Amino acid sequence: MNWQRQMWWHGAALGILLASLLPALAQLDFNFMPKGGKTLLLELLGAPTDRVELRKIAETRRSEAEWRATLPVSAKNLDEQQQRTLAAYLAVNMPLAASAIQTIEKSDDAAAALPRDGRELGWNECQSCHSLFSSHLTQDRNLQGWLNMFQSPFHRELKMTAREREEFAHYSTINMPMKIENVPQDLRF
Repeated sequence: MNWQRQMWWHGAALGILLASLLPALAQLDFNFMPKGGKTLLLELLGAPTDRVELRKIAETRRSEAEWRATLPVSAKNLDEQQQRTLAAYLAVNMPLAASAIQTIEKSDDAAAALPRDGRELGWNECQSCHSLFSSHLTQDRNLQGWLNMFQSPFHRELKMTAREREEFAHYSTINMPMKIENVPQDLRF
């Protein structure tokens, strides 16, 4: 009976410790990671979002190379890595379904109707099981290596669509690994 009481107290103490960490974790900002394609696209289209241009983009299917060759003039201000990230995002995610295009046109929040980009997927999916730092940010893999990662039993269970997995893999191939000094100290574990 005494050991049960001890286990209860240890569990309660652990719960209190974890609860005290939640506000700190909630304040972490993932903007230290390279921007994803959705963020880059919305920045290029400006605020308020140029819906006419966004509709043209959302209805178009192109390869990554074709998107690179036809990026808007404003994209020329992006560095090479950002241009590749944007082109990969568009190649994987466009064209959008008609319902998503209608949502974009009727909503003031185009970001909510666009598919999640690699940065969002990494931030929101990886940390549920393990450290973002060791599992994603410091990994150096090619596209097939990132796609193969989803074949492991525990990754097969992720609630990500095939398109999201492809987006994550393209983003990660282009933007990972990150330099350790570019990752906030709180996330280096």
